[in-house]
Amino acid sequence: MLGADWQRIQQTWLHTLGNLTLTAYNSDYSDRPFADKRDMPSAPEKGLKQSPLKLNQGLGVLEAWNENTIKARAGKLADLATGVWSAPALSRDILDAYRPKADAATDYTLDDHPKLLTPGMQPVFEAFRKAVLALDPCVSEEFLKLYVAYKAETNFVDVIPQANRLRLSLNMRFVEVNDPRGICKDVTGIGRWGNGDVEVSLATMEDLPYVIGLVRQALELQLGNGANE
Repeated sequence: MLGADWQRIQQTWLHTLGNLTLTAYNSDYSDRPFADKRDMPSAPEKGLKQSPLKLNQGLGVLEAWNENTIKARAGKLADLATGVWSAPALSRDILDAYRPKADAATDYTLDDHPKLLTPGMQPVFEAFRKAVLALDPCVSEEFLKLYVAYKAETNFVDVIPQANRLRLSLNMRFVEVNDPRGICKDVTGIGRWGNGDVEVSLATMEDLPYVIGLVRQALELQLGNGANE
């Protein structure tokens, strides 16, 4: 009944408003042709033609069920829906009172973090950001007002610039980190900038490989590659 292009029509309209209804006899209908569902010759009281539901009005007079009838029914039901669930009519004054206020410029850059540009910290930060961005193609960098965030699905490590070090916040629980050197700090429940319960400092290039290993743990946990078996 859908014609030669039935696969496209089925894929397009199967789970849309015009092709959906309510019935207590879904198992009886199964995959019968539309005419059988409409009339149910063996049990007419179960047919769509006899349905007491307003949702099914009009189905009993249709001779075919195809793309055009599905679209026509969808339009009819959509018109009814806008009458039943009408949009509220609010004055402009009320709308303006609740409309989000425009924020001041929030696009930050490296220049907004002068502590990352000092002779001592700039080489360390540049090496750190290069290594973190190379961990996975999905990793992105975002400069915020008080810290720099590195994200996959969400932040997995945040860099809080300080005069003589990078204070890193790893977005993971302290019990999850594998830290043989014991340089990580448990900051669970302590107010601070950044996300997560693990804090570690990076001050020299010598510590970079080890610290990147810790950062990788936070990323892999977020991506689901470090979950406990």
